[in-house]
This record gives sequence, C-alpha cells and structure tokens, in this order.
Amino acid sequence: MYRLVLAEDHILVREGLKKIIEDFAPLQVVGEVSDGEQLLHFLTKWPVDMVLLDISMPKLSGIEVTREIKKRYPGIKVLILTMHKKREYLSDALAAGADGYLLKEDAAKELLAAIKQIRQGEIYVSPLLSTELANLYARSSRKAAVGYGMETLTPREIEIIKLIAEGKSSKEIAAQLFLSFRTVQNHRTKIMRKLNLKKNTDLVKYAIQMGYTPAITS
Repeated sequence: MYRLVLAEDHILVREGLKKIIEDFAPLQVVGEVSDGEQLLHFLTKWPVDMVLLDISMPKLSGIEVTREIKKRYPGIKVLILTMHKKREYLSDALAAGADGYLLKEDAAKELLAAIKQIRQGEIYVSPLLSTELANLYARSSRKAAVGYGMETLTPREIEIIKLIAEGKSSKEIAAQLFLSFRTVQNHRTKIMRKLNLKKNTDLVKYAIQMGYTPAITS
C-alpha cells in the first residue's frame, strides 16, 4: 500500500479527497490533520509515503511545512493542494521542495494522475498553471534566466524541456517523440548535469523561467 496523509483544515475537503483516493486500491489514507503542527507531529509517529498539503493552514503554512518535511524526511513526497493561482505561490512551493502543485478546482479529475506522476519521480503542476501562470512567470523571469546554460543544450534536449514546461511526464514525452522511456530519462539526466541542477523541481523552474510553453515558443 502507498500511504498518504491529508493535511487540510476543512473537513469537507478532506472527505472529498478521501472519496477520490479510497477507490484506488494501491493508495491508503493513513491519517488526517488540520494544521501544520499536527502534521509534523504525525510524521514522527507514523510512516508515510506522501503528504497532500494545503498552503493556507493554521499555525504553519503549507510552504513552511513543506520545507520542514523535506529537511527532516527527504523521502516523503509532498503534493501541494491549493486554491492559489498566483505564480509566487507556485514558485515558493517548488523552491521549498514540493513534488507537485495541484489546484483544488482540478482535484476531482487530476488528483490520481498527480499522485501517480509524483510516485514515478516526476514533478506535477496543475494544467491551468502550466500555461497561464508559467507564461507570466517566464515573462517576469526571462532576464534573470538569460545565459543560464542554454548554449550547452542540444535541440533534442531543448525540445524535451519544452514538453516538461507543458507538464508532461517522461512517459508522455517518450510517446510524443517516439522515444523509449529510458532514453527520455537519460536526456533529463544529461540536461540536469549540463545546467548543474540537483532536483527535478529545479528543472521545472528552469523550464518555466525560460518560457518553454506553447504560448511563448510557438
């Protein structure tokens, strides 16, 4: 079983999430908490594979808790579940180490896909954010990103980064480019080495900063 804990101060939201998750056999909700301090305490007592975490919670924000989780338990995956669409929240969440950022309005249709993608070692970003907010973030960050390792990338590597910016997983990229999953993973590893990046979240942030989205690169 893949163990999840829900950190959300609205009980109706937690119930909705549980209803989606409980019908998917490999997943099991092993705990529910209503604030950040309760979550950190829970993690000292019980083994957990993934945390579903709201940004706006009492006592400690989701961003603060994410940072603390990654410091204490780097193996635990963190999926941010939020109503916040502003690019600053997305950027702060990824910088804190979040493995995914899912808008609550997307949860009904995207939650299981987000969990699956994160379990596979990918970064998940809500479809609405991968276009609208990524474009805004790219425009504001392009100057800072100029010259950031771009000259060292091959055309194929840039093509893969563009697909990453669209929120596609390695499996989806492989299917679209008619490559094997292992080939795409090897490309990702080379890209991260060339750009001196350490985490998948850094690669996603780079892709967003460079404006590699359909609206900008078309």
